[in-house]
Amino acid sequence: MAKAPNQSEKTAISPTRSEDYPQWYQQVVKAADLAETSDVRGCMVIKPWGYALWENMQAVLDQMFKDTGHKNAYFPLFIPKSYLEKEAEHVEGFAKECAVVTHHRLEADGAGGLQPAGELEEPLVVRPTSEMIIGASFAKWGESYRDLPLLINQCANVVRWELRTRLFLRTAEFLWQEGHTAHATEAEALEETAKMHEVYARFAEDYMAMPVIKGAKPAHERFPGAVNTLSIEAMMQDKKALQAGTSHFLGQNFAKAQGIEYHGEDEQRHFAWTTSWGVSTRLVGGLIMTHSDDDGLVLPPRLAPAHVVIMPITFKADDPDAVIAYCQQLADDLREVQYSGGPLRVELDTRDIRGGEKTWGWVKQGVPIRLEVGQRDMASDSVFMARRDRSPKDKAGVPRTEFLDTVADTLADIQNTLFERAKAFRAEHSRVINARDKFENYFKGDAPGKGGFALAHWNGDVEIAKKIQDELAVTIRCIPDDGAIDDLLGGPNEPGKCIFTGEPSDKRVVWSKAY
Repeated sequence: MAKAPNQSEKTAISPTRSEDYPQWYQQVVKAADLAETSDVRGCMVIKPWGYALWENMQAVLDQMFKDTGHKNAYFPLFIPKSYLEKEAEHVEGFAKECAVVTHHRLEADGAGGLQPAGELEEPLVVRPTSEMIIGASFAKWGESYRDLPLLINQCANVVRWELRTRLFLRTAEFLWQEGHTAHATEAEALEETAKMHEVYARFAEDYMAMPVIKGAKPAHERFPGAVNTLSIEAMMQDKKALQAGTSHFLGQNFAKAQGIEYHGEDEQRHFAWTTSWGVSTRLVGGLIMTHSDDDGLVLPPRLAPAHVVIMPITFKADDPDAVIAYCQQLADDLREVQYSGGPLRVELDTRDIRGGEKTWGWVKQGVPIRLEVGQRDMASDSVFMARRDRSPKDKAGVPRTEFLDTVADTLADIQNTLFERAKAFRAEHSRVINARDKFENYFKGDAPGKGGFALAHWNGDVEIAKKIQDELAVTIRCIPDDGAIDDLLGGPNEPGKCIFTGEPSDKRVVWSKAY
């Protein structure tokens, strides 16, 4: 992680991370022109740069889903209230967040206003998640074992009536993808749950350059109605955890509630086994908080809306048009270069604004490579290059042909550098803790070095976990998979004793404050 600047150092973002992390986050979003608060309470407007970032995420995930046999579909935004009521635990988990439509039109009230009219026979819930509405279709589609598995993904918006909102991290309306599948056997559904868990982990690490810990949620933290929930957990630069993706094994709970049955090879009727899994625009917030610094957004190249920005320096040039033409040819040549499975994404910035303002604008937007090309650079057939993973002052002249030959390698190096930095930061702020007093001290106060990931034994008692949450605002992020935290432990996750009761514990779990 880039270090916070000294008091004497000027930064593009104020306040800095060390001064006020939540406000720093908001200012990075604003400075990068990613999104803004909407006039609609709790909602956001995702601006073109932010939406391009989400599109790139969505495109990569879409291909990963298709590579694992899934197909895209779309289901209604409105869900009859009676559908949600079919699975008691599910409806209880989402009831407080539901937005409900009760009328189907407005009528003038005679005083210049409008009043709801045409009351619906049954209220409609605005989609908080789609298990119930998709399950209604699955009940029609899976008549025979020959029709299974059903492997469906939907990209959509959802509404959860959040009281406290923050751009990308928690809004009343957000974008996501949600996968839903139905299988003939428990084993197939369990395999699917684990497979998508791995897909999310691979996406986070290989594309977002964000190291994650894979594991299962404890029973009290599972998705409402799920038999098991698997998650990936990442550490942000304020040392809090972010749940970055979940995959749920739903058993037969939803199938029984919705009548998802199939005719088996044994000529008998059976309930299907179902799963669901999803990630959302919350990943944009996670990316911001994993990599960005006190100069603004820092983007991993594999997801950046632009890999390279070219800034012609025409001030005092004898022939400004020649400089621009040189840069245009450079942009065309760069677009012929392949990186991460596709052509380079290149921005040519010919806006008539001051060079310093233009440069800092792109720094704050996080473009991995910036090029400045002036008359002298053109004359020497070279470019002036800067990398976003380094200081904005760290620039160097590079021959044009050399830059074209090495740009893909440079981007790969930036991607790897960001991942290794984030991984080193996580290691620095993870602690193996074997005593309750040390655990409590680790999370109390905001002094440097406080908090992070605590790797501690727990006996599985839900009441203990809830008590710790109430007292310290610390939760169990996951019960890690075998091997998931070996690098942090310096060895295998061995059995031990619960630090709260002294009772046996199968393995250490990951504790943290979280978003």
